[in-house]
Amino acid sequence: MPVPRPERSLLPRPTRISWPGGRLTLDRDTAVRALPGAEPAAELLRTLVGPAAGLPLAPAPDGRIVLALDEQLGGLGEEGYGLTVGPQALLLRAAHPTGLFRGVQTVRQLLPPEALSGGAAGAGSWELPCVEITDVPALPWRGALLDVARRFQPVGSLLRYVDLMALHKLNVLHLHLTDDQGWRMPVDAYPRLVSVGSRRARSQLGPTGPEGARFDAEPHEGAYTKAELRRLVRYAAERGITVVPEIELPGHVRAALAAYPELGNDPGRRLEVWTRWGVCDTILGVHDEVFAFCRAVLEEVMDVFPSVYVHIGGEECPTTEWERSPAARERAAAEGLESPAALHGWFMGRVGSFLVEHGRIPVGWTETGTELPLEFTVMAWRDAAHARAAARRGHQVIAVHHRSTYLDYARSADPSEPIAQPGPPVTLRTVHDYEPAPGTWPEAERARVLGTQAQVWTEYARGPEEIEYLAFPRLCALADRAWSGGTGDWPGFTERLRHHTARLDALGVPHRPLDAGPLAAASAP
Repeated sequence: MPVPRPERSLLPRPTRISWPGGRLTLDRDTAVRALPGAEPAAELLRTLVGPAAGLPLAPAPDGRIVLALDEQLGGLGEEGYGLTVGPQALLLRAAHPTGLFRGVQTVRQLLPPEALSGGAAGAGSWELPCVEITDVPALPWRGALLDVARRFQPVGSLLRYVDLMALHKLNVLHLHLTDDQGWRMPVDAYPRLVSVGSRRARSQLGPTGPEGARFDAEPHEGAYTKAELRRLVRYAAERGITVVPEIELPGHVRAALAAYPELGNDPGRRLEVWTRWGVCDTILGVHDEVFAFCRAVLEEVMDVFPSVYVHIGGEECPTTEWERSPAARERAAAEGLESPAALHGWFMGRVGSFLVEHGRIPVGWTETGTELPLEFTVMAWRDAAHARAAARRGHQVIAVHHRSTYLDYARSADPSEPIAQPGPPVTLRTVHDYEPAPGTWPEAERARVLGTQAQVWTEYARGPEEIEYLAFPRLCALADRAWSGGTGDWPGFTERLRHHTARLDALGVPHRPLDAGPLAAASAP
C-alpha cells in the first residue's frame, strides 16, 4: 500500500504543511543533536522513538536529527514549532521546550505505524517523508478528564493515557480524584480519607431501571500514594502535559463524610461511602471546621500538583441539607445572604479565594454560567449557552458541553456497545463538529474561551481497556478540532483518521472499526 501524503495522515492537522517529495532514512547510525535547552525534547524523542523503532538514536554533536530552541519563532507561542525534514537531515525548532515536545509527536506520526510499537524493531531502518511544517494550536487548553474516583485506575494505566494524550497534542490531564464513591488522594492531616473513604462495599450495576438499582457484591477500593501522584505529574510534564487535580466541594463528598461525619450538616450521622451512581444529597456543612478541612486538603494538593489551576468541583450540590440545618441558616443570615441556597456561591468564593491567595486559579463546574465568583475559570457543561453566559460575564471559560464532550455516552445505537451513560449517543462527528467558541460570538467573548476537553466518567467504564474503548477515536476528533480550529473539515478528518487508526492499532488501543455498522452510519457526512 502506498504511503499516504503527510497532510492526509497527520492528526491533529498541522497549520501549514508542504510536501516537496523525497525521503529521509533513519538507521542505526542516525544520531540526535540537541542544542542548549533542547535536551529534554531530545530525550523524549529517544525514549519514544528509539526503543519502538529499534534505533539507538544516540546523542552526538554531529547528529542528523537536530533539535533547537529558536527565539525567532517566538510568534508561534509556547506550543508552536517548525519542522523541516530533508533527504539528509531533520530540523525541529521552537521558541519554547513545549513546542519541541509537540514536534516530537509529529515526528512519531511521520514514521510508519509499526515503528511506534516495536513490532518490527528489527527492520534496521525507517523512512520519513520530506516535509516543511509550521504548526500552532488554535486553543491553549486541550484536555481530557479521567474519573478515577468512581473507578480507581492503576498508575501504569494513567501513564499510558498520558502517552496517548501526548500523541494527539493534548496538554491537560484533568484528574477527578474525589467523589461520593471514593477518595483517591492521601491527605496527611486527614488519614481516614483514604483508610475509610477509598473503599466502598459494592457498586451499582448499570443505570437505575424501573425495578430500582442493581448492585454487584464486590468491594471496590484504591488510593494513590503521593509519590505515585508526583511521578504522574513529572511523567506528564516531560511530555508537555499539565495534571490538573480536582477535589469535589461542597457536594459529591459522601466518601469524605463517611470518613469524617463531623464535617457534615448532621455530625452525629454515620454514613458509608456511596455505592450508587447519580447525585447524592449529603454535602459539607458550613461551620469553621469545614473550612479548616478544605484549607488543609488543598495545601497538600498544591504541594503535590504544581498546576496553576486547581479544580474544586461545585456542581450538582443539593442545598436541602443547608435549608434544614439551623446552623446553616444561621450562617446564611450572619453572612447577609438571602437564603441558605446562596451559601453555595459564598462557599465556593471562600475556598476559591484561599487558592488565589496561594497563587493558584480556582476552576469550577458552572451550571448556569453566572453562579461562580469571577476569579474562577469555569467549565460550562450542562448547556451550550452557559459557556457564552460565563464569557460575557467575564470568566475564562473551558467549554465542555456534555452532549459533545462526554465520552461515557455510547458512541452509537448499536446494541453490542457496552453499557454507557443513559442518553442518546455522542457520535464521532458530534465531537468533531463541536465549536467551543462559535464564530458568531463577539470577539471579546470568544477570546475568553481557553479551550475544551473530553470527559470519561467511569460509572460504567470499569478498567483501562474500557476507558480507552470509550475514548478512542472520539478523543482524536476533539484533539483535531482543538488544535486545528476552524469550522471543521469532516471529510479531511475522516481520511486522516483512517490512516491514524493504524497507529492506534500498533499501540494496542481498543476501538470500534470506523466502518462497523451503525457507527459508520452515525458518522457519515
